Amino acid sequence: MLLDGKVALVTGASRGIGRAVAVALAKAGAKVAVNFAGNETAAKETESLIKEQGRECLLVKGDVSDSAIVEAMFAKITAEWGTLDILVNNAGITRDGLLARMKDEDFAKVLDTNLNGVFYCSRAAAKIMMKKRSGRIVNMSSVVGLTGNAGQTNYAAAKAGVIGFSKSAAKELASRGITVNMVAPGFIGTDMTAVLSDKVKDAMTETIPMKRVGTPEDVAAAVLFLVSDEASYITGQVINVDGGMVM
Repeated sequence: MLLDGKVALVTGASRGIGRAVAVALAKAGAKVAVNFAGNETAAKETESLIKEQGRECLLVKGDVSDSAIVEAMFAKITAEWGTLDILVNNAGITRDGLLARMKDEDFAKVLDTNLNGVFYCSRAAAKIMMKKRSGRIVNMSSVVGLTGNAGQTNYAAAKAGVIGFSKSAAKELASRGITVNMVAPGFIGTDMTAVLSDKVKDAMTETIPMKRVGTPEDVAAAVLFLVSDEASYITGQVINVDGGMVM
């Protein structure tokens, strides 16, 4: 198996892209720790899908925007499995609103989860991976972090921040055998996009050269490649999974 014997943590893995990534890593042979913030029922569904692949799964509940909780999560994983080889920082939220009307807390909360959470988890993972001189970190950005999007100044700022953070971390950690890359999804069919009206969905699909909405599995495939040995000479890169939306 591609990832046989590897230990992975996927944050925000109870549904959507995070779930697809967790299942893909399990299919490839990894033990997978599934982080979730609150929806334990959905997290257990992910756990069942992983166990169907014959792989071990560990549920780790916690808000990644809290550094103390993150440290406890990593302690639980290392206590259970002894190490960590792969980190996929996927947890994210939205609090959309026009700039002139955006509340302080809506801006801060999105950055706390989507950017600070990446920092807290990456820092904890780096401490483990540096000692073994190997590891894979994949951080979930977004095409919005590259292009901006009206009504999402907070989300775009966080996702653009993930790119700068990841490139810097990649330079720091490369000599220790650790790669840090980013995946930037475009318009992907998830619970987050399901709330959009059909009119908005149709308009967005028209901007995609491939004329279709992406799937969580499309994103998971890119992540799987980046955490594999086949991507050992790739670091600090943004891989767009967007059907050609951003070129």
